[in-house]
Amino acid sequence: MEFGVPKEVRDLEMRVGLTPAGVLALSQAGHAIYVERDAGAGAGFSDEEYAQAGAQIVYSVAEAYGRADVVVKVTRPTAREHPLFRNGQILFSFLHLSVASPDLFEALVQAQITAIAYETIQEKDGILPVLLPTSEVAGRLTPIISGQLLTSTHSQRRSAKGSLSKNGGRGILLSGIPGVPSAAIVILGAGVLGSNAARAFWGLGAQVTVLDRDVKKLQRLDDMSDGRITTMISNQYNLNRVVEFADVLVGCVLVPGSRAPVLISRAMVRRMRPGSVIIDFAIDQGGCVETSRPTTLRCQTFVEEGIIHHCVPNMTASVARTASYALTNAALPYLLSLGDFGCPDIFEHEPALVRGANLYQGKLAHPDVAAALGRRVEVTLLPTGTP
Repeated sequence: MEFGVPKEVRDLEMRVGLTPAGVLALSQAGHAIYVERDAGAGAGFSDEEYAQAGAQIVYSVAEAYGRADVVVKVTRPTAREHPLFRNGQILFSFLHLSVASPDLFEALVQAQITAIAYETIQEKDGILPVLLPTSEVAGRLTPIISGQLLTSTHSQRRSAKGSLSKNGGRGILLSGIPGVPSAAIVILGAGVLGSNAARAFWGLGAQVTVLDRDVKKLQRLDDMSDGRITTMISNQYNLNRVVEFADVLVGCVLVPGSRAPVLISRAMVRRMRPGSVIIDFAIDQGGCVETSRPTTLRCQTFVEEGIIHHCVPNMTASVARTASYALTNAALPYLLSLGDFGCPDIFEHEPALVRGANLYQGKLAHPDVAAALGRRVEVTLLPTGTP
């Protein structure tokens, strides 16, 4: 089978779909891998490393797509990549089709693409194996981001009207010092991302409160921290309480394949203390805070209702090397299985990919994605692998 690894084209997106280690594993299994020139440069991987691992370096994105049976990316394809789709290709990537531009969906349909979305690949026990390491990275980044945004001198923000804010953060040290309280952190969601963020904040000495509807997840956090992380059931009453004392509010809400529910309204944001911080990691699924809107790595924050908002969908690109290794480690077993069994037999041997398949040969196959788009499922991938 032939795999193509194009260079990511979004602004400051430094991650790469496969590391040289992943290329070597596929090459040793007898597959051909075409890597676009400088595809891994942002993550510190040279073309020479890819060539030594068995890849053929190609000199245009058109060639990376054109030669591939399977395209392996990190972020969803942009509009300038849509014309490069080859009819009947398989695409592995984060897609977030429920909030993506309709143009992407139409391009995938027209080219009869089988689109495997990393964020919906799901094992029988509910684990999202490819999203998991990315969430771990994001969670552990969160205190670093928060500490910078809380400083009195932070100024990389624009108000809703576009003018630069002259106000810094609340001027709070996350850990506090003897005699001065530490920052109050509120995390919405006790999944992989939320739990990793909670552990990282707790390790720095911050006061951490985590809300979730799943009592078992809260129990695991309580056991892990010996009761030093405060846990609360996520309901409207408790959400109204926590916004009033949060120095940092972190949204880690996920409904695979669907738009994230809005848990924090604009009225609730108004009740937060000026200079507080919202980090909405649910933004790639639409955001869980009413005032959130996507930002970029180049301009990461804005101020709304006096609150600093950080809503970067691809934040882990700021640690591109770690993130690329993590993604390759998680995705590689599925790519190797695809190479062994082909499509559609892969769905029988890797049932997790049944949930990962948002489209099969251009037809909607994921019920939650279909519902989010207001459409019907057009093909069902049966346990036998036969559509």
